[in-house]
Amino acid sequence: MKILISADMEGITGIVSVDQVSQKGEDYERARLLMTREVNAAIRGALAGGATEVIVNDSHAAMRNIILEELHPEAQLITGSPKPLSMMQGIDETVDAVFFIGYHARKGTANAILDHTYSGRCVAEYTVNGMKLGETGQNALIAGAYGVPVVLVTGDTQVTREARELLGNIETVAVKDSITRYSAKTLHPEKAHTLIEEAAKKAVQRIGEIKPFTLEGPYTIEIELMCTSMADMAELIPGVERIAPRVVRFTHSDYITAYKCFRAIIAMS
Repeated sequence: MKILISADMEGITGIVSVDQVSQKGEDYERARLLMTREVNAAIRGALAGGATEVIVNDSHAAMRNIILEELHPEAQLITGSPKPLSMMQGIDETVDAVFFIGYHARKGTANAILDHTYSGRCVAEYTVNGMKLGETGQNALIAGAYGVPVVLVTGDTQVTREARELLGNIETVAVKDSITRYSAKTLHPEKAHTLIEEAAKKAVQRIGEIKPFTLEGPYTIEIELMCTSMADMAELIPGVERIAPRVVRFTHSDYITAYKCFRAIIAMS
């Protein structure tokens, strides 16, 4: 049984500041260790639940955050960027289920730690067929395109609420109770690790019960960008239509292809 873990940093226990999640920040090295240990808890739970293979995809920023020598030895690590599927590199039809560890709420969510959608510098809003999605939804749709369910999401109270509303009765762990964008009441890491390990074990045992997240195609994606110059660049891509000063739209029958177009727009922006 193969599990893919997509690991972000903003939703890790104790993380509340840009300084902690930025490579030049004073607290970044501590945050890396917190992230690695939290991922390890998910790996332990997955193995206890019956997983025979665990792949971890480092999914934050430059995607070189997890400390390899501190990672659980039974896991394999996908590190570095760019990657064709970015936060979901490693997904394919051989994966049985996906965990999202350390995730955050979508851009514009009130009182959510470091809320943004893929790129805080570029994306104001992302919708698919009229549905507003953050990274949880974006990446769950990628998994769904391969017939794979997301069975566990961890992060602050807001992203776990978002995940349940979007994906249904999956396993979630709120490791911190968000107060504002930059403050939270947080669990101690050891307590968070215990809860994540237990939830990961249970999530693996529920595979088959939880269905993949899918939407009916074709997929019309609208992206509200942060400034007009970004839309100027985006509409240079064939098939991309500008529908407002900062909003572009495109449609494709395949969600993976549509997602790659989104990635190209972000890169150009």
